[in-house]
Amino acid sequence: MSVESLLHLQGVRKSFGAVTALHDVDLQLLPGQVHGLLGGNGAGKTTLMNIVYGLYRPDAGTILLNGQPVEIRSPRHAIDHGIGMVHQHFLQIPTYSVTQNVVLGSRLNNWPALRLAEPAARIRELSSRFGLAVDPWATIEGLPMGVRQRVEILKALYRGVRVLILDEPTTNLTPQEVDQLFESLRLMVRDGMSVVFITHKLREAMSVCDTITVLREGRHILTEPGHQMTEERIVNAMVGGEVPVHESLQFASDARKAIVHAAGKQKVFQVSDLEVMGDSGAPAVRNVSFDIHAGEILGVAGVAGNGQVELLEGLLNIRPYRGRVMLDGKDLGGRTTGELLAAGIAYVPEDRLQDGFLPRANVAQNLILGYQRRAPYSRNGMLNWRTILSTAQRLIQEYQIRTQGPKETAANLSGGNIQRVMLARAFEHPRRLLMIHNPTSGLDIPSVEAVYRRLVKFKEAGMAILLVSDDLDELLLLSDRLGILYRGELVRTLQRHVFDKYAIGRYMSGVKEHV
Repeated sequence: MSVESLLHLQGVRKSFGAVTALHDVDLQLLPGQVHGLLGGNGAGKTTLMNIVYGLYRPDAGTILLNGQPVEIRSPRHAIDHGIGMVHQHFLQIPTYSVTQNVVLGSRLNNWPALRLAEPAARIRELSSRFGLAVDPWATIEGLPMGVRQRVEILKALYRGVRVLILDEPTTNLTPQEVDQLFESLRLMVRDGMSVVFITHKLREAMSVCDTITVLREGRHILTEPGHQMTEERIVNAMVGGEVPVHESLQFASDARKAIVHAAGKQKVFQVSDLEVMGDSGAPAVRNVSFDIHAGEILGVAGVAGNGQVELLEGLLNIRPYRGRVMLDGKDLGGRTTGELLAAGIAYVPEDRLQDGFLPRANVAQNLILGYQRRAPYSRNGMLNWRTILSTAQRLIQEYQIRTQGPKETAANLSGGNIQRVMLARAFEHPRRLLMIHNPTSGLDIPSVEAVYRRLVKFKEAGMAILLVSDDLDELLLLSDRLGILYRGELVRTLQRHVFDKYAIGRYMSGVKEHV
């Protein structure tokens, strides 16, 4: 006996200018299930769900809800149809309470008195029913990221949605919070709801999703029951070829075992009593001290927003800091960015669109940015364009940057290709210390593997690497030691042999205990 679809997309097509983002995509969401939507960067996952949520209008295709065609013209219209969406970046007013944020934009029976006792009671009931522990009267700005996400989910549940779309919901969660989220999703589907779970994390999808759909380059590739899927099958569908997943995930561990004992021989980078100012003028990083040795990767874990950006920008003298920062025994205080590059420091920032990228310049200029006044790109104050363009062409091929050529305007590149440009520039030029933030953001699986291999190769050559990442699995795979950053303080530094993701998750949440 077949089950009628709760939501059925037929032949959905969407273009942005000359780029076709979705090619006649079909998708069926059944009642009472978690449906995983996977695909590489630019596969069309979020675009498809933005159409369902009314943020985009499809160029062609049909949306059926409970077997009836519907036209969803806006998010409010989607909510009226029982469809809610939680994006990666929350739309919340920090100074408002949980209840005020949840009811914002909804119809209140007691308007304009704004008595919130009844909505707060409803929020408390939903919290209890679905395991989303939240104090209805707490102020948003004082809540950790995982609780703020629960507020967004409660906002949708409060409006009575039966289809909940979650876009990369585990990105900023600790392992404990991921487990809690999955349990809440199971409670929701038992209650008759359906969930679309957009993710790039294969193991999470396989652990929580009843059905998995893979998109590639805007096309529907496959849909199968989650229990029938393997990592290899998902990856091959995502990239369009045969990729030995288990080997690609194992290589870094094997390489690390061969060289981890080399760590500790020579201190390359020393940081003492670092204090870095935040945007408000108050310290965003406090009392941070650490060393990195030759041939060592020091990872930094933490929920996003706990001082990671300020830490790296302080070390690069982009932000004012107090304390001591030394490279090979030389104090770096007061050095300009150009001087730090000349000293052998390479940096890949988190925000690839705002930091270290010139959208109006061409690809070649971005590939040598920061090094343009040095040989071999410059001689006697004149740019050597023959060398610049030949180097750019080589890097485009080596790093598989999808572009029309070195002279193409950089603004035309996709996010993943901008990331490849940033990595190519940092990896190509002489380095003693590499500081890198979320290195694989926006990359497909083969490119992620290539980045990991290069980091291990650099480490084997004796480079010191400071790896800051929101992806705890990435840190656990590559780091020799791991520091945990919480509210701007390095609350613990762990040796590899005591890594435990749940213990690390507790430190990321501010729980201080022995590991």
